[in-house]
Amino acid sequence: MARFELSIETHFSAAHSLRDYPGDCARLHGHNWHVKLYVECEELDSLGLGIDYKIMKTELKAALEPWDHYNLNDVAPFDVINPSSENVALELYKEMSGRLDNARLRVSRIEISETCTAKVTYWP
Repeated sequence: MARFELSIETHFSAAHSLRDYPGDCARLHGHNWHVKLYVECEELDSLGLGIDYKIMKTELKAALEPWDHYNLNDVAPFDVINPSSENVALELYKEMSGRLDNARLRVSRIEISETCTAKVTYWP
C-alpha cells in the first residue's frame, strides 16, 4: 500500500531553563527553535493532496503562538514539566495530532532543534 509523508518547517523563539539540571542550561537562556512537522497518509483527497501545506502551516503557527517569544517555564505545561527539547517535541506532537489527525491522515513525527547541532525527533 502506498504511503505519503508530507513535511513543513518553521521556527519560533523562546527562552527556557532546565530545572535541576547540573550545568549551564539551568540558567535562563534562549533559542531560535527549529520545528519540522511530518504528516502521513495512505490515501489522497479528491484534489490529489494528502493535506494542503497551507493548513499545516496555519495550524502549526497557531500551536506555536503561545510559546513564541515567551519564557517556556512560565507557559503550561512547562510551568510543571521541564521544557527540554524532548518535552517540547512531545507536547507539540500532542497538540498537532489534536489539530490535524483524522480518519485519513495523522501526524507521524515532530523534530525540534535548539541549535543547528542538537535535535530531537518524537514519534509514537
